[in-house]
Amino acid sequence: MNTADMLIYVHPKLDAQDRMALERIVEGSLGVDCAQFDSHTHHHAMMVKYDPDAIQGMQILNMVRITDPAAAIVGL
Repeated sequence: MNTADMLIYVHPKLDAQDRMALERIVEGSLGVDCAQFDSHTHHHAMMVKYDPDAIQGMQILNMVRITDPAAAIVGL
């Protein structure tokens, strides 16, 4: 399995419940190994570890944009 990391920024005012729901939705996708927000330092940044052979980064971003249309990928 190949792995890639992606950092997605969401609106800082997105509440904790919505962030937890996004983690579950993204982690439940085929090809995604891990998706989590760092609630201690950057609660608006979700780190996603995924297999680019199984799912594309834009597919993941589009899932997040259902909840936050302004979500954006941040380069690492």
